[in-house]
Amino acid sequence: MARLPRYVIPGQPQHIIQRGNNRQPIFASVADYQFFRDALVDAAHKHGLAIHAYVWMTNHVHLLATPSAGDSISKVFQSTGRRYVQHFNYTYQRSGTLWEGRYRATVVDSERYLLTLMRYIELNPVRAGMVAHPGDYRWSSHTFNAQGHAGPNSSWLTPHQLYSRLGRNKEEQQSAYQRLFKIALPDQDLQAIRESTHKGWALGNEHFQRRIEGLASRQAASKGVGRPKM
Repeated sequence: MARLPRYVIPGQPQHIIQRGNNRQPIFASVADYQFFRDALVDAAHKHGLAIHAYVWMTNHVHLLATPSAGDSISKVFQSTGRRYVQHFNYTYQRSGTLWEGRYRATVVDSERYLLTLMRYIELNPVRAGMVAHPGDYRWSSHTFNAQGHAGPNSSWLTPHQLYSRLGRNKEEQQSAYQRLFKIALPDQDLQAIRESTHKGWALGNEHFQRRIEGLASRQAASKGVGRPKM
């Protein structure tokens, strides 16, 4: 089955995943994470990609980001991927590919899924059994979004307007965001997030999917039985 062309709607957030080849590790040291961070931040600033949430696991990365142009995401991942592979191969005296092919991405219905997806991304280390609390994981946006810690791993993040609506000031926003993590993610939302990203569908209800299809001129959801009614 041929892969569907990617769709990018400038100004609409996307959930992006890039995995290591054969799910092998892509980070082996703190210096690797730092190099990847710097390459990503440089490229995001250059090509107009606002990053709202992220997590960098040992063998894959997640981003929730809003592109300012149709080619923002592709240019950021081309630049970051090229620089990082050169660093990784040189450091560990290896050659060949590091990534599992092209990144996966899906456009996100902000009103319905943005905050849910931020939780999904930042809870990855907890679901993987690496930490007990998302704030204990170093390579994620959680300490910035939930606690306001703006160190080198977070100072470059751009809060989405829906996050900003959580409170009148940063303290209220962070407190409201922390409360969201006291509620388990519904199984229906987990399934919708995973399926949409894996298959390249738009993440949202039927009305949102039809709107994206009209804007992008391509299929944005399954046409078969079981199309979600959200």
